Amino acid sequence: MHTRSVLNVLAAIITLLGLTMLVAALWSWYYGDADLEGILRASGMTITFGLPVWFFTRGKVQLSIKDGFAVVTFTWLAIALFGALPFLFTDAIPNITDAFFESMSGVTTTGASIIDMSYGEEGGPRGIESLSHGVLFWRSFIQWIGGMGIIVFSIAILPLLGVGGVQLFKAEVPGPVPDKIKPRVQETAKILWLVYFGISLAEMLMLYFGGMTLFDSMCHMLTTMATGGFSTKNASVGGFDSVYIEYVIIFFMFLAGVNFSLHWRGIHGDLKSYFRDGEFRFYLGLILSFTFVIFISKFLQSSDGGHFHTLFRDSLFQVVSIITTTGYGTADYELWGWFAQFLLFLMMFIGACAGSTGGGMKIIRIMTITKYSLSEAKRLLHPKALIPVRVGRRLISDDVIRNTLSFFLFFVAAFIFTSLMLTAMGIDLITAIGATAASIGNIGPGLGDVGPTENYAALPGLAKWLLSFCMLLGRLEVFTVIVLFSRAFWKR
Repeated sequence: MHTRSVLNVLAAIITLLGLTMLVAALWSWYYGDADLEGILRASGMTITFGLPVWFFTRGKVQLSIKDGFAVVTFTWLAIALFGALPFLFTDAIPNITDAFFESMSGVTTTGASIIDMSYGEEGGPRGIESLSHGVLFWRSFIQWIGGMGIIVFSIAILPLLGVGGVQLFKAEVPGPVPDKIKPRVQETAKILWLVYFGISLAEMLMLYFGGMTLFDSMCHMLTTMATGGFSTKNASVGGFDSVYIEYVIIFFMFLAGVNFSLHWRGIHGDLKSYFRDGEFRFYLGLILSFTFVIFISKFLQSSDGGHFHTLFRDSLFQVVSIITTTGYGTADYELWGWFAQFLLFLMMFIGACAGSTGGGMKIIRIMTITKYSLSEAKRLLHPKALIPVRVGRRLISDDVIRNTLSFFLFFVAAFIFTSLMLTAMGIDLITAIGATAASIGNIGPGLGDVGPTENYAALPGLAKWLLSFCMLLGRLEVFTVIVLFSRAFWKR
């Protein structure tokens, strides 16, 4: 492993993170919040650590595939660690376990929070609404940069990565096969971030003109496009009590769950590319199907028939929020009955499209496993037949199939093991499986004591560290992290 090059890239990204903390400090200064000094201290410490390491490891950067895995995993850990400093130094979250959990939840775009109604001064705002503007902005901002990927962002703006960018791109971009729009990875990264920024700006303007303050519209833009789900309200999006705002956020959550290379083609006039893509059609079909079934279930359970539009809007919002792994809430889905909850639980595993900011297994993997299983069933009847596996018009190679099956096995194994460990800590079964699925799927709200109106504050400290690891595992697509635990990785 090229240790010098790994440290150089890692230090550059840490320094960049420290500089971005100054944006949060500006919000604190603008609103006259008392946390300004704490955020400046966090920024100074981060830059002081990163800048000298970057300076003394300068030189030609050489990164192998092995180095790419190391850089990506260690970057996410470092960003989560240094990203916790603003929470600690402002006393917004006074202990390292909770601060690290909140930071890891942010940068992995999970959206699980430990901030409950015990936070805040007596007689003042409680919970999330008690946090200062600088801290609220910071927890939203780390989701935004984690959404498209810190590494992809760095490839776009740091030419020092050079050819090593290919290794980082492969290690970080979600999905079984990274989709390069341009021959050069740096050009692809720039395009992805331009599309990401452009759609983000459009959402912010629509939210602002729909009645949100500039600060709230910016924070919710940051966490919607990242499919992260952190809000500035205790009641999440439901706290705004606006039909317009809910539909705007539904639309942009949906866009964030689509492969961004399709958005690039759509912006250039090829709108038909969306419907030529088999994964997009499956994604749209799942949302419509789940929404219809849950809506009918809720409608039949409602004693007075309920308000038709409200039932539909709540169903659509929660389906899009869960399948894109955003995790916003407008209603308590734990009151919807076990059938609706089970469907939402299944969606936590499915996730959004490959190449999107969403988490979960990704729809393309679900389609690949399904098509492969069907082809194996046909092969039992026709042992000598050559039966290719296709998803849409795309022929899936044996390498991708093996990778997908291995990913599925590791994903399920991690879910079972973590759920088992949580129950061993005295956590009830529903909460354990809900917290694990929500963490490894990067969703945020789960079931039981970590449901949509609850949080993760009451969990034991060890459980929070374990779930933080699950967030990292899910965000980096399992293999990027797991490979670091193999002996072969550390051999010369």
